[in-house]
Amino acid sequence: MPKHEIDHLSSSQITLYILCSLKYRFQYVDKIPRTFKSSGLVFGSVMHSALDWFHKQRKQKRDVSLDHLHKIMRADWFCQKCEDEIRYKEGEDEQNLMLMAREMLSLYYHSPLNGVTESEFPFRIHLVNPNTQEALSVPLEGYIDLIETGDVITEFKNTAKAINLDSLDDMLQLTIYSYAYRMVFGKEPRMLKVTNFVKARKPKMNIMECKPRKQDDYVWLFHLVNEVLKGIRMGVYFPKRSFLCADCEYEVLCGAWRGNDEIRLAQDGFPERRISLQ
Repeated sequence: MPKHEIDHLSSSQITLYILCSLKYRFQYVDKIPRTFKSSGLVFGSVMHSALDWFHKQRKQKRDVSLDHLHKIMRADWFCQKCEDEIRYKEGEDEQNLMLMAREMLSLYYHSPLNGVTESEFPFRIHLVNPNTQEALSVPLEGYIDLIETGDVITEFKNTAKAINLDSLDDMLQLTIYSYAYRMVFGKEPRMLKVTNFVKARKPKMNIMECKPRKQDDYVWLFHLVNEVLKGIRMGVYFPKRSFLCADCEYEVLCGAWRGNDEIRLAQDGFPERRISLQ
């Protein structure tokens, strides 16, 4: 297998490698086009896009109607549908998911909101071990969903079940965003928040806060990302079965995986070529 050149890592890449390193390879190393988008991926994308638009309007002190916010969501859903096939889970369809997104946005629209400092704030930073000052050879890149007035970082999550409050202290995304904030602004965020939209029969919105990260958390982050980077550079890729498999765009390829055997990519819409898994 040709050497994989890495010019950066992101929270989503790191998380994907940990959850299923073989899917990481298909997506980022072999760059195999996905033949469909899962409804969950589309739902999360349209929610983030609508919220980003809303926050940018609020930052500019512009009045925004709820109806306009709903129209932004519907327009983005239409664009997603035009670009790719959307694969729905059993019992789902476009109409009920759009209705759910509409209800969630309504909940958010009517909730108290602090001032908006930045929305989808981009960062590219070096990850440094605070104890030794050793730096990783590739930078971290990403976007912080929302920075509120008063040094508050907010992350938006769409889940089938409510997120456990205790799990926030170990949420990788929040640790990365907290570290990025520290590196960019030269200070720690005062608070870390997660706004959790729960895709229940009656949609819910839970707003949770957790303790700020400490230096030990950043040391842990450095070592974790360093090990992920080592695994990628050594070509360590293998599947991991979990509930995420049900929505995986590479289900066919994963099913054909046999260690270092070749996989022929001429099935279910994949291009005609072979890859050798070694």
